[in-house]
Amino acid sequence: MLEIKINEDQNLQRIDKLLTDVLEYSRSKVQAMIKDGSILVNENTIKANYKVKTDDLITVEEMIEREIELKPENIDINIVYQDDYLLVVNKDHHLVVHPGAGNPSGTLVNALLYHIKDFKAIKGEIRPGIVHRIDKETSGLLVIAKTDETLADLSDQMKNKTVTRKYIALVDGVIPHNLGKINAPIGRDPKNRQKMAVTDKGKSSVTNFKVLTRYAKCTLIECELETGRTHQIRVHLNYIGYPLVGDPKYGKRKTETKYGQFLHAKTLGFIHPNTKEYIEFDSKLPDYFSEFLETLE
Repeated sequence: MLEIKINEDQNLQRIDKLLTDVLEYSRSKVQAMIKDGSILVNENTIKANYKVKTDDLITVEEMIEREIELKPENIDINIVYQDDYLLVVNKDHHLVVHPGAGNPSGTLVNALLYHIKDFKAIKGEIRPGIVHRIDKETSGLLVIAKTDETLADLSDQMKNKTVTRKYIALVDGVIPHNLGKINAPIGRDPKNRQKMAVTDKGKSSVTNFKVLTRYAKCTLIECELETGRTHQIRVHLNYIGYPLVGDPKYGKRKTETKYGQFLHAKTLGFIHPNTKEYIEFDSKLPDYFSEFLETLE
C-alpha cells in the first residue's frame, strides 16, 4: 500500500489529475481505482472530482481485480508449444499479458481464453495460468500453466531460480567489456512509486550479460536472469549507465521509439512438471527489432 500526504502546493487539485501525474497511471486507471475503492482519502471513499486538501492522507492499494470480467477475444497469438499441462507463447510487443484497471480487455489472457479450451486453473482468476510476466513492450517467450498443479510447480521453479531466461537487449552506449554481472538490489523508487530502482531496501537482484555486437553508439547484448524482479533488466542496465534503447520509463528521451524498449525474451527453459524432463525453447528477434539493427550497421 502506498500513502501520499498532500502538501500546500497540491491543495485543491483534482485527485484524479494529481494521481495521474504522481503515479504515472493513465487517468482512466486512476478513475477506475477510485470507483473500485482502491484509492481512499483519510480512509474514506471519494469521487474522481474530489479536490484534495493540505494534509489529506491518500492511500493507494492494488485494484480489486475480481470485478474485471474476463472475456475470450479472438486475438492472434503465436503458440510455439502446447500439451495437456502447459503452453509456451511467443508474445508480440505492445500486448499486455493480463487484464488490469487500465487494460480490461485486449490482453494475452483474453486471447488464451479464446484459443485454449482446456484451462483447468481459471475460475475466479484474473491471471489464469500466468507463471511470469514480461512488460507490454517486451516481446518473447512466456510459459502458461493449464492446471493448478502445473502453475504451482512452475512457480516453485521460478522461486528456486532453476528456470533459464535469456533476453536480447539493445542498449545506449558502447559497453567496453565482453561480460558483466550486475548484483544490485531492486525495489520501489522512493522518488517515483511507479518506477523501480536500485535501492538498499530492495530485494536481491542479479543480471548477467555478454556483448553480442557493438555498434557506433549502441551495444547488442544477451542478458540472463538469476532473479525475476519487476523491470529488472531495464533498471539494472540503466543503473550501470547503459539504458535500453527506446525505453520510455528508464531510457534516454532522445532515443524513444514507437516500439518502446528493444528487449526480447529469446530463450526459456524449465523442467516439465509432468515428464520431469528439461525442455528449452528459442525464438528469433521480431522483424522490427532485426530491421532496426540493420540501420545501425
